[in-house]
Amino acid sequence: MSLKDARRTFLAASFAGVLALSLAPSPATAATTIDGPIGLGTAAPFAVLAASTVTNTGPSVISGNVGLSPDTSITGFPPGIVNGTTHASDAVAAQAQADLTVAYNVAAGLTPVESGLGDLTGSSLIPGVYSGGELSVTGDLALAGTAESVWIFQAASTLTIGSGANIVMSGGASVCNVFWQVGSSATINTGARFVGTVMADISITANTAATITGRLLARTGAVTLDTNTITAPTGCSTEPGTVTTSPEITSPVPPPGEVGADYDHVITTTGQPVATVTVVDGSLPPGLVLDSATGAITGRPTAAGTFPVTVVASNGTLPDVTASYEITIAPAAVVQAPAGAPGTGGAGNGGELAESGAEIGWVPLLAVAALLSGLTLVTMRRRRRSASA
Repeated sequence: MSLKDARRTFLAASFAGVLALSLAPSPATAATTIDGPIGLGTAAPFAVLAASTVTNTGPSVISGNVGLSPDTSITGFPPGIVNGTTHASDAVAAQAQADLTVAYNVAAGLTPVESGLGDLTGSSLIPGVYSGGELSVTGDLALAGTAESVWIFQAASTLTIGSGANIVMSGGASVCNVFWQVGSSATINTGARFVGTVMADISITANTAATITGRLLARTGAVTLDTNTITAPTGCSTEPGTVTTSPEITSPVPPPGEVGADYDHVITTTGQPVATVTVVDGSLPPGLVLDSATGAITGRPTAAGTFPVTVVASNGTLPDVTASYEITIAPAAVVQAPAGAPGTGGAGNGGELAESGAEIGWVPLLAVAALLSGLTLVTMRRRRRSASA
């Protein structure tokens, strides 16, 4: 095996070792959080907003705007009363629907503090994000907090508020900051006293005499009312929250390097805001540096070996993510001088010259063979001339 082949084998083995020995980023799952209420944009003034129809039966009283987009069928007013402005398939309703979609997606993308929930009856919930498949409230639900406290409920499929159900807020908690994101449709049954903004992907039905302090906002379907009192929140002074996502490391393990050769590898991350990357354990190979802002590992290694290092990516939103690697640096490449050059020992290189085979030894041997062949021919011709004379 030539020295060049040996070096290639070493690098290949080193890279395989890195892949085998490097640890994947820590298994913590990225979290998406919000530090305030969901921003509704131009949908905020609407007590009722739908996409296909708004249908009312009986003397419902709606305090807030009523909107419909893209369809135009709003019926039942009167006898229903709208203490606000009605927008049927106009630019205002269309923009409100667009802003509702943004708000819906923000709410759906947040990481819950508790998941797998079903019937919330009898619960007393602190502020946070709560999720389940089919959420329901059949009795009392208590929400205790301050004016800045935020509750966000995620129902993957349906939301059902039972007849006579009651949502009670205390401690200064504000109806401005209660949101229900519903993956399909929501039903608020007879006589229920409901609190919060419903953002349903399809439709919302409020049955007879249900009272809603909040909003009924349907993205793609209808809102159906029956003798309801709906009061949109006003005076909501808390600014919409900022959404942040904890980081994840998305780049492969750092590749091996070579002493004296340029090295360049970037540890890439996701998350909002952008994460910084720092070394928390071990060390990079000598000669390499890490740019915390960009995650770039650059430089020229000055020593061969295997160097364990652990990095952490953080952006202020927990959990941080760590990754442990082993970076292998190969010795510098050996540049061989031609056979016979001064200092190389010529043909006396022994085993090394023999191992190199055609790579080093064949050219000189062929030259010698050609010279000997020529001398032989000259000698034979002289002998023939002498014999003939």
